[in-house]
Amino acid sequence: MNLHERQQFDFLLYTATERYVERLEQRNGGPEGALANLRHDADGQGVWLTEFTDAIFTDFLLDNAEGACFVLQSLAKRTIPPPAPANIETMLIAMAKSAFAKLLRQKTEESLERSASYQAVTGGQA
Repeated sequence: MNLHERQQFDFLLYTATERYVERLEQRNGGPEGALANLRHDADGQGVWLTEFTDAIFTDFLLDNAEGACFVLQSLAKRTIPPPAPANIETMLIAMAKSAFAKLLRQKTEESLERSASYQAVTGGQA
């Protein structure tokens, strides 16, 4: 992967994580509630990881074969379950969304853990 593509992917992941964390904290009463709900059911009420991933792919114009290949190239060493049989473009997009959502969930959990521990240290006051 070229360095400029790696930088673009890193920006995409950072932006998506930042937006998702903010929404989760608002919908779930702070980082502790957000983390608990994300771990309990990533597509449950107020969490909606799959819907958020779909929206990110649409917003960043990745919901096509070329965009999916960009994401898959960036995450080539990761594993995901095989997608349902379909045409190639549909399978590429499904694999890219699955891999991206898995990484987004991991990065979101890390961010929420940091926020929760920071609030515990400061007593909830910023």
